[in-house]
Amino acid sequence: MMSTTLVLVPGLMCDEAVWSDVRVHMGATAQGAVVPDHGLAQDIEGMAVQILRSVPGPLAVAGHSMGGRVALEMRRLAPQRVRRLALLDTGYLARPAGPAGQAEADKRQALLDLALNAGVEAMARTWVQGMVHPSRLTDTALMDGIVAMFARRTPAHFASQIKALLARPDATQTLQSIGGPVYLVCGAQDSWSPVAQHLAMSDLLPHSVLTVIESAGHMAPMEQPKLVARVLSEWASTSPLLADFV
Repeated sequence: MMSTTLVLVPGLMCDEAVWSDVRVHMGATAQGAVVPDHGLAQDIEGMAVQILRSVPGPLAVAGHSMGGRVALEMRRLAPQRVRRLALLDTGYLARPAGPAGQAEADKRQALLDLALNAGVEAMARTWVQGMVHPSRLTDTALMDGIVAMFARRTPAHFASQIKALLARPDATQTLQSIGGPVYLVCGAQDSWSPVAQHLAMSDLLPHSVLTVIESAGHMAPMEQPKLVARVLSEWASTSPLLADFV
């Protein structure tokens, strides 16, 4: 029987750094984990397909932010392979129609314009202000680490991923199709993907396990890696397989 590979899916403009401290605290549980690169993929399905093609066999998939949406798409495409699923600081609905959807598109376009005109690092310095717990805004090591991670990407990466997010699929039916325990993790002060959004997902998942991480915003894996690692270690090593539920 093939062993299950742990896949840690990064979010918008993120790379392996978003998971690095979590992996340290997970210890042996995270040994051999795969952190995929979305490259210039321009849709959520394409990102999911890339990962499924590059990592064989059964998978335990944890996705952060946009990566959570990719993880849900992986489950939709290959339910027999995604044996465990954890969703962190993420959402599941498509972009709303009407003024709300246009406001989101305008907000994302403004950030892209800033990246194109002033550079990704300048954009990241602005963007990160609303992504962490307010008390961490003066944490130079954390803030510089997040900005440096974003700055390793190009405006082309940002444009591709924004396009993917604006056209994101509605994952309601995917959530409703899962009978087993999905782990949900959210920073208590996440203003991008708030706790209420995770409660709504929990309502669609009869066996969900929701953990709210105190003193953390949207970047919970980098803000509170030890607490996030504690949850993911339990999930990866002791939670029942989704295939055990019907």
